Order: sequence, then structure tokens, then C-alpha cells
Amino acid sequence: MANPKHKITPHLWYDKEAKEAAEFYCSVFPDSKVTNITTLHDTPSGDCDVVSFELSGQPFMAISAGPYFKFNPSISFILNFDPSKDKNARKNLDASWKKLSNGGTILMELDKYPFSERYGWLQDKYGLSWQLILSNPDGEERPFIVPSLMFVGDVCGKAEEAVKFYLSVFQNSKQGIVARYPKGMEPDKEGTIMFSDFKINGQWFAAVDSAREHKFAFNEAVSLLIPCDTQEEIDYYWKKLSTVPEAEQCGWCKDTYGVSWQVHAALMDEMMQKGTRNQIDRLTQAFLPMKKLDVTALKKAYKE
Repeated sequence: MANPKHKITPHLWYDKEAKEAAEFYCSVFPDSKVTNITTLHDTPSGDCDVVSFELSGQPFMAISAGPYFKFNPSISFILNFDPSKDKNARKNLDASWKKLSNGGTILMELDKYPFSERYGWLQDKYGLSWQLILSNPDGEERPFIVPSLMFVGDVCGKAEEAVKFYLSVFQNSKQGIVARYPKGMEPDKEGTIMFSDFKINGQWFAAVDSAREHKFAFNEAVSLLIPCDTQEEIDYYWKKLSTVPEAEQCGWCKDTYGVSWQVHAALMDEMMQKGTRNQIDRLTQAFLPMKKLDVTALKKAYKE
């Protein structure tokens, strides 16, 4: 259903630091840029900056909307440093690690592991999680940035089921690697997903189960935004993904595994970028009370 020219976009929720964080990430990654900044007025969180940016070709969005959600490692971003494509991959990995870890927290030390010559997992100074890996270039190429979902707590053991569900919802989908926990890896249960990756809407994502004790779960700090061209598309994804009525707000919804999605009207981006201050303010007041977005009502508010 999703138009492949529209990429599923990780959306990051900050208290006040969206602009600062986007500029920081653009300074870390090559071929990166802030593409748009719009301020929304009179929202429940006051004035909110909405920032669109690209990191090495992967679109991201960020919002400064108050201290309501905190990043945690349930959604992280794998950075694949591939020696077959970059002779300086190891050096570039180390340089990125140094920048991203400054002021942050190390979750797994940068070191040699059975699955990689060089790997580390960190939370940066804003709390966002990154996994840096010197990747094995065998097999089908993977992009530099791959969002990764970690299924913990009540949804631990459901990574495989979730992946199958996402493959059924999106077009241009395929299963990639599936690596299962062997016997003797307690508390992780034999046969559950140690690592899996999968393609939806032509984009790679990863999923893992972890039965270790974690004091976090999926939340709205990182959501996955699906840009839709038509009301029909919005209706389709909303019906498939939204299972938690109390989480429905402004196009946001939660699926049965707790992952937050935004079923988004793509035309809103153009309106926000090209509209007058009055048009943007009218559009904001129109979408704030909505649960599922209504394209006709959004167009009407913009044109009034």
C-alpha cells in the first residue's frame, strides 16, 4: 500500500532538543542534512519544533514536544560499517563511536564479539540507542542505518510473530536473516529470535527477543511514520496497526506489540513547508483533535 517513494520514517520525540539533536547527528554522519524546520503553535505541549533531516540517505523526523517520553534501547539504530564498500570502515566506525558516545552511556563495550570483529552498543547524550558494527559483507547488501526492535518483557518471544505480521501488512516485503537462540542461552528461550532482519516497503528493519530483565518497553519516544498519499491508504494502515484505542491521537497509534506508528498524510509535509503562518496554524488546530487523520478535513482547514 505505501508508496515506495515515501519511506517509513523514524520519528524521534524530544523535550526541547529536536533541532540541536538533528544538527548533532548531521555532524556525525556523512551525506546528512536538515531539510526542514517548522514550528507548530498552540499545541498541548506549547510551541513545538518539527525537524525533518536525512542521515546518510535515511529520512528522520524529530519533534520538541515536552518531557513526556524518554528514549530507551527497545528501538535502536544499527550502523553497518562495511569493509567491502569502505576501506576505512573500521576507522570510520571508531570515529562515529567517539562522537556518539561523548556524554552518553555504553551498553556494550566496543570490542570483538563472536558475531563481529568490532561492535558496540551505546545510548548517546540524548538517550537514543545506536549499535555500531563492522558488518560481514557476505550476502545481500544492507543499508548503513537499520532500525532495530527489541522485544522484551510481555512481548519477549514475539519477535518472529511480529515480523510475520509486518511482512503481511506492507508491500515489497521479504524475510532476511533468522538466527535463533540455541539451547543453554538462558534466560533466553531456545528457538526465539536472537537476530532477524526483514524488509517492508523496500526498507530493512531488524528484530530481536531478549528475556533478560529490562526496565523499559516500546514507547512513543521512537515511532515509525508511514507517509500515505490517500485516505484509502490511511484507512488501511490504521485498521491493520491500531490496537490500543487510548493511544490513538493525531495519526499516532500502537500495534499489538506496543510499537508506535504514525499513519501520516504525506500532503501535510508540503503544507507545513509551503504554507503561510495562518495556514500552518489552521492545519495544526485541525489535526490536533483527530485520532485517525482525515485528509478532506485537513485540506479544508488549510484552504480556508
